[in-house]
Formats: sequence, structure tokens, C-alpha cells
Amino acid sequence: MYKYIILFLLCACVAYTQPNTNQSKFKQLHELLPTPNTYRNASGAPGHEYWQQEADYEMDIELDDEKQIIYGEETITYHNNSPDTHTYLWLQLDQNMRAKDSDTHKIRTNSMDEDMSIRQLNRIAPDFDGGFKIDYVQDINGNELKYTINKTMMRIDLPMQMKPQDSYSFKIKWHYNINDRMQIGGRSGYEYFEDDDNYLYTIAQFFPRMCMYNDVDGWQNKQFLGRGEFTLIFGDYKVSITVPSDHLVAATGTLQNPKDVLSADERNRLEDAQNEFEQPVIIVSQDEAERKEKKKSNKKSTWTFHAENVRDFAFASSRKFIWDAMAVEQEDGTKVMAMSMYPKEGNPLWERYSTKAVAHTLKWFSHYTFPYPYPVAWSINAARIGMEYPMICFNFGRCEEDGTYSKRIKYGMIGVIIHEVGHNYFPMIVNSDERQWTWMDEGLTTFVQYLTQCQWERNFPHRRGPAHMITDYMGGDKTKISPIMTNSESIHQFGNNAYGKPATALNILRESIMGRELFDYAFKEYSRRWMFKHPTPADFFRTMEDASGVDLDWFWRGWFYTNDHVDLAIEDVKHFKLESQDPSKFDSNVDDRTKGISYMRNKEQIEETYDEQDRSLRDFYTTYDPIKANLMDPKDYQDYYDNLSKEEKDLLKSDDNFYQLKFKNIGGLVMPVIMEFVYVDGTTEVIRIPAEIWKVNSESISKVFRTEKEIAKINLDPFLETADTDTSNNTYPPEEPNSKFSIFKQNNMSPPNEMQKAKKKEIKP
Repeated sequence: MYKYIILFLLCACVAYTQPNTNQSKFKQLHELLPTPNTYRNASGAPGHEYWQQEADYEMDIELDDEKQIIYGEETITYHNNSPDTHTYLWLQLDQNMRAKDSDTHKIRTNSMDEDMSIRQLNRIAPDFDGGFKIDYVQDINGNELKYTINKTMMRIDLPMQMKPQDSYSFKIKWHYNINDRMQIGGRSGYEYFEDDDNYLYTIAQFFPRMCMYNDVDGWQNKQFLGRGEFTLIFGDYKVSITVPSDHLVAATGTLQNPKDVLSADERNRLEDAQNEFEQPVIIVSQDEAERKEKKKSNKKSTWTFHAENVRDFAFASSRKFIWDAMAVEQEDGTKVMAMSMYPKEGNPLWERYSTKAVAHTLKWFSHYTFPYPYPVAWSINAARIGMEYPMICFNFGRCEEDGTYSKRIKYGMIGVIIHEVGHNYFPMIVNSDERQWTWMDEGLTTFVQYLTQCQWERNFPHRRGPAHMITDYMGGDKTKISPIMTNSESIHQFGNNAYGKPATALNILRESIMGRELFDYAFKEYSRRWMFKHPTPADFFRTMEDASGVDLDWFWRGWFYTNDHVDLAIEDVKHFKLESQDPSKFDSNVDDRTKGISYMRNKEQIEETYDEQDRSLRDFYTTYDPIKANLMDPKDYQDYYDNLSKEEKDLLKSDDNFYQLKFKNIGGLVMPVIMEFVYVDGTTEVIRIPAEIWKVNSESISKVFRTEKEIAKINLDPFLETADTDTSNNTYPPEEPNSKFSIFKQNNMSPPNEMQKAKKKEIKP
């Protein structure tokens, strides 16, 4: 009897398992991923025949500060490293998305309100004469080349076939009107400062650029509509930029002619900054910048920059710029310059934080990936923007006129600098296809941004990364949610989809599924494998599994290919105690308790029942107790006990508890089952069960736990690490949520500026 009871209890752990009608949760990704080949192998690494194209640029650029026009001439040398022969080349003309007849305007949905800003009206009915004006396309000898412009792309027909390992050089001359970012918007453009009649230029996508040609898609032929970013190839750049002589210029690459454009004092300060690792050195001060704002120069200067093995080029120019810099020593001993340029409107916030945020980003992104391979990283202040390019990025963050700033502005500025500088790693070096897969650069960068912010300040107000921050999105209206594996232009809720959800997914992998050590090793392996190369999603998925030894197909499928969300629930809990059959341990009071409070009180308060008065009413069943009847005779029990194994005797002595827990997967996304047992004595224990527990039945499972102590409470996902969208069903016994209310004054005030409040009260913070 005893052994029968033991087996009954232990078998409860599998009693609920049923054949599953839906095994797709753990189906391998073979049919969704491209077949490995000699270019990209099954481990996720570049294959032994991997190749990629290259393009080198020599450019002369002039910035017209009076008319806000860019003039440019370039010579492109295209290197065909592919095994294929080309009869034409494709280039990107990204500025054409601002042309009046652009598809970007045509496909934009809009509506009218009673109150409309100029910016809103410009988006509805653009009156800006944007887009490239192509003056000529010629071969290196000045002969005209036939070309065809298709919206934001241009095809150049080659005069002869371009065979494998051939190179071809050609020239393009162009100009275009620079857009006012504050009125029209855009990643690139100018900002006008009416008070001092000056401009701040942040210039990118300013030249015709070679399209990507690779082994996966051939020519990249997706038009630029404004949201899906850029697919580019590596090359070397030599760029000369002519601007007013009182402008400062920051750009991709290394300045080649400092003696021509910098004063002796500025050069000396810059040299000092190269040996300063603690505090930024002011190279051009606010006072110096303000003097230039008031007296404009009529002369011009040409700044020359060289950059090697970069995928793009961008620059910033203004006479309003303040400039500071410091050196960063990396883990491998190499030195990088962290630098910032910003107008006085950014101070004191920018002078205090920008360059240090750049240095901090280089330190920690390098820690999690690879040493930063370029000589400099710039942060440029530009209102209402956060945008990245090789070695340079444009970031928002301005102070009030009195020099104060809100908490939101401070941490928003630090966060955007970390994010945009971090883009140097993804996609500027690990060069994924942004036009197709936004998450591969935005999601990965947001994830490492979160890790970097954790190293900045313990209570940094993160926007994305922790699992609980994505639950409202994932549990929302599925008609307005796209799988992560969706093309950039078709995504619903762009920020949540391309930034928040993939960053959260990677953080969950690191903390709750793979563990930090395995994850960090695999993530670094991916980063190093694909430095200066062009990875696809399959290369990332395969490398993370290959380098960690963890099968993650179920995770990629659920998090990246579906709209399922996490909602695991404790559906039922049953408590079992082992019946030992030892007659000496029988407690009649325990038996009484099982009969309820009325029985116990009646036993005390009813003096005599009818059958106690009239014994003739009694028969066999009057005194029959099935529990006592099943107890062994003491002598028989002793014989039985003596024949048990040590393991069986220990189990009888333990008085252990058996808890059968039933879990339900409401959201559809399988995840590890993480629980906290809170025992009656106040101690706790955390139980972690891999997601594979759902492999047979992904909807409902049962699991038995054996504990020495009695459980008072069970918490599912106690540390909010699985992105469970509904925690109301995560406790046993169930808890009623506390209802809260608050009193507020409704107004249209901007976010609170505590610094300004303190200043008004003359209280030092």
C-alpha cells in the first residue's frame, strides 16, 4: 500500500501531460532561414568564399551659407569583388525623397486640424524645392555616361562589361537646396537661430552613393521613403569641405590640414586634449564662439578629411560651435578621441556631459563587442534629432534660457548620445541592412545602450531594456503590432518594434535564458565575426547558438517571427502529504480537523447523541474509520519498515510536502517558468525551469515540486524578467491588486524643471 501511494504521488508530475496539437513553438527555423552556403556558413560566420563590394570617394563640397545650398563634385571608384559581371551600377539619391513629386509625399496619409503648425502644413503640401540637381555624370575622361533616375535611385549604364575583380571610376557633379529641419524635418539639414542670425548645419545623405550589391539580394533596390535607413558598402573617403572661414567643421575621418583652418591656440589645445583622459579640454570656448556669432567673416576656408574603411560620410558646420575633446584609452591599449561641438544654447548641459558620454559609450560598447577601430567619435548638438554616421552623430538636448534643464532633458540627452555613438558599432562597423531590417542596428544598439546606461548611474531612468517595460506594447492590440521580422517601411509602432522589443529580447536572453557568461561570449563572437562585413538576421541567429551551445530556435521564432506575448498563469495548486501508514503517528485530532469546524464544536458541545444513548442503533459502520482500518498492525508495520531501503526510510521520515502546480500559457509565447516559493517560516527559494517544459504541450502543463517546508505563497516571474503582460494571475493564493488614486491639476505645462524651481527659490540643489 505504501509503495503504491508513493508512486501515485510521484507520477502526478506527468499525469497532466497530453499530446500537443501545436508543436510549432519548438519547430526548428530551417524553413525560415536561407540555406547555408560558401558565402555564409551554417555556424553563422562568413564562409570561405565570402565577398563584398567596395567604393572609394573623392569629393569637393562647398556649403553656401547665404543661400543654404550644397554644391558637390565626386569621383567614385567602384571595385567589383563579386564573382558576377555587371553591365550597370545602381546609386542612391536619398535627397530625392524631398523632391516635390516624391513618393514619400504621395504615400503619406494626413488630415487637417483647426490648429496647424507650419511644420505640419509643410508635410501635407510641401513647397520646398528639394532633391538632387544632377549637372553631369561622366567617365574619368570627361565622356558623358548614360544614366536613368528612378526616384531615389540612379542607374548608370556602363560602356563595357565590368568583370569580377575589375574597378571602374566615374564622376558626378550636383547641387541641392538644404532643408530647414525645424520646419520641414529630416535627419540632415540646417537650423536657423533668429536671435543672432546664424545657421547650424548637420549634413548627411548629401552625395550620390553606391547601392549595396551582395550575395543575398543582388542590388539593393528598395526606394528611400524616409524611415527605412541605409544599406551601404565600405570604402575610403577623401573629402574637402569649403565653408565660411569662421565656421568650425566636424566630420567623418581625420582632419588633414589643421594649420590651414585652426589657430595656433586651437591646435595646442587639441594636442593637450589628446593626452587628457579625465576631463574634456575646451578647444573653442563659449566666449570665442559668441564673438564669432556677432562678426561674420566674408572669407572661406577648406577643411580636408580622410577616412578609411567607412560606409558613409557626414559633417557639421557652424560659427556657433563650442568645441571640447578628451582621449579614451581602450582595453587593448589603443587611444581614441571623444569630441563634441555645440552652440551656447546647449550649455551648461553639453559642456558637462556630452564628451564624457561619448567616452563612456566607447568604453562599454567596446567591452561588449570589440575595440573601437576609428580615430575619433563626435557628438554634435542639433535640436529635435538623434542620428548616426561613421565617427559622427547629431543629438538633441537644449537648456532653458536661464541655463537650467529638466531631468527628462538631461537623461534624454545622455541616452541619445550613448545610442547614436553606439551606432558606430551597429551598423557602421557590423554593417547590417537598415533599409530591410531596422532591428539589426536599432535593436542591438538599444540593448548595448541599456548595458552602458547601467554603468553610468545605478538609477538611470531607462526607457527600454528591462522586460517589464515592453509588456504594455506586447499585450496590446495585435492589429497594430508587427513581428520584429518585418520590413522597416511596414512596421507598426516603430520604436517599440525596432528598438524596444528586440532590446528586451536580448536582455531576457542574457539574464534569464542563456546567462550572462554564455550570452556575452556569443554576442562578442557575432560582433567580431562581422566587423566590416554585411550580416543578415540568419547570421546573427546562427552565431548566437553556435557560440553558446544553446538551441534558441524557439526563442527567435516566438519573439522575432510572431506577435505572441508572454502571459503565464498559475492555474491551480494542490498540496499533498505522504501517508506513512505508521499506526503510532495517527492523530485523531488531525482527522477531526478534516471534518470541519462544526464537527469539532459539536464534539465539545453536544453532550450525548441518540446512538450514544441507545447502543442498539449501532452497527459495523457506526465505528468504522477507513483511515484507521487502513493502518497496519504495529508488528506488521515494523516488519514492513525493516524491509524498506534507506531511500524509502528517509522519505518516510522527511514529512515532505508535494505541490502539484498547473500552469497555463495564455499569451502563446513560451518562456522559462520562474517561480519564488515563500515558505511558512518566511524563507524563500527561486525555481527556474527552462522553456522546453512547454515542448510537448505549449498551452498547459503540470509540474510537481517536493519541499521540506510548507509553502505559504508562490510568485510566478517574481523579478519581472520574462515580460509577462498580466501579473495578476502570477500568485498563489491569488491576490487582489491594490487600487490607487491620485489628485492632480490638469494643465498644459511642459515636463517639470526641478532645477529651475530650485533656482527660483534660491535653493541650491
